[in-house]
Parts: sequence; C-alpha cells; structure tokens
Amino acid sequence: MSSSLGYAGLGEILALHRQWGGLIRERLEQFAAVREEEYFYELLYCLLTPQSSARSAARAVDALRTADCWDDPSFLSTVLGDRSSYIRFHKTKARRIVAARRLFPLVREHLASIAEAQEQRRWLVTNVEGLGWKEASHFLRNIGRRDLAILDRHILKNLYRHHVLSSPIGGLTARRYAMIEQEFRRFGAALGISIDELDLLFWSRETGEILK
Repeated sequence: MSSSLGYAGLGEILALHRQWGGLIRERLEQFAAVREEEYFYELLYCLLTPQSSARSAARAVDALRTADCWDDPSFLSTVLGDRSSYIRFHKTKARRIVAARRLFPLVREHLASIAEAQEQRRWLVTNVEGLGWKEASHFLRNIGRRDLAILDRHILKNLYRHHVLSSPIGGLTARRYAMIEQEFRRFGAALGISIDELDLLFWSRETGEILK
C-alpha cells in the first residue's frame, strides 16, 4: 500500500506549513473549544457531508437548529431537500438524524467515559447509523479529539501525490483505513507535523480555505 519510492515534495509541504500553520493551529484550537451543547450539531454536520459539499452541510445544520421536529423524518427531509442547502440522499439522511437524536444521550455518555479517541471512533462507527470511519473521525476532530485521519478524497489524493500511497485508493475497508492512517502518521512524523495539521493543510491547498 505504501510506496517504495520514498516520500516526495517534502519541501513543498514545509513551505505551505510555514504559510498556513498559524491559521491551522488556530482552527484546531477552535475545535478543542467547542462546547458540549454543540456536539449534536457537529454530529449532524458529519452525517450530512457524505456526497454533499461542506458548505451545503453547514447551511443545512443552520436551518435545522431551529427545528423542533426531530422525530419527524418527513419534515427533516424537506429541510434537507431545500435548494438553498441541498443534501443528497436527504430522505435517508433525515431518517439517520432521527435515529442519531434518539441515540445522542448515549453518544455523550460514551464520549465522556471512553478516554482514547480511537476507541471513541470505534464505538461511533459501530453504533451510529451513517457514520463510517471517515465521518466518525471528522466528528471527533471537530469536537477537539486528535490524531485521527479523515481520509476523504482530498487527503488520499495528497497522500498519493507525496508517495505516501502507491495509488489513490477509494472504497476503504476498516482494515485499509487503519493501514493508511498509520502510513499518514509516519509521514507526519517524518515532517515533524501532526496529521491533524496536515489534514487541514491539504484541505487548504485543495480548496483555498480552512473549513471544518
């Protein structure tokens, strides 16, 4: 899975990190400062982002904040299907939101009782419908957890670009996800940059901004 050619473009990454590093660290500090009452909305955001843009997901979460119909998938689907914040597969995701809302007291309990971020992720993937390894990692990063890879297409593309991976792999199994995450950590260690900072660095290079 990892390349035998050695890493490429390390100087390029270090130069980008000098440019963006301060803003990236500030963003990570903001994640760490997220209040617990925001955790549910961060979970919603990560349930909505697959196959939809980050901006659409953020707008949809804003629209749902005023909702008082968390047990009504038809209402939630209407909100998610609105053109101003359109979410793909909004009917399925509306049902998942209903389930997540009911489960959320247990989610909070497990976040408080499990100290290790990787164990928290494993529990979320097993118990929250619609959260895969990427989405669970994303949620945990957005509430201040660290050292978890969010292996979306931007990250995989950049890991391939820098010869961390020998191919831009998609459709990750749990085993492949864990293997690539470990390769990502080794790459970060070689650079002296955490994977949390590298994630946002790669995102900023692909999109020109630092989103959550």
